[in-house]
Amino acid sequence: MIALGNGLAKLTRGTGVTVNTILGGPTFSDGVAASVAAVAEAQSLPPAAMKSAIIGQNRTTLLERFIEPEEIADLVAYIASPRSSATNGAALRVDGGVLAGIL
Repeated sequence: MIALGNGLAKLTRGTGVTVNTILGGPTFSDGVAASVAAVAEAQSLPPAAMKSAIIGQNRTTLLERFIEPEEIADLVAYIASPRSSATNGAALRVDGGVLAGIL
């Protein structure tokens, strides 16, 4: 996806169109929330405890919690705005520090 985004950014050079890749981390989306609730129910645990247990196993997260969908949406809103006109062909992370490597 990163290579595709960068290639499309190069193809749109000079058009005013920007193409970037947003890399999301562990996000507490509706689907994840439903899965957490189902697992919690199966194990007779409160959903909040299961949610904490799942993210607590992720030793690389700097955020130490799930990302909220709105946090990714905030980056999407910025990157789609005229204020980000100088950001093109980039890979932008909203991962809570989960990825240990440098892009």
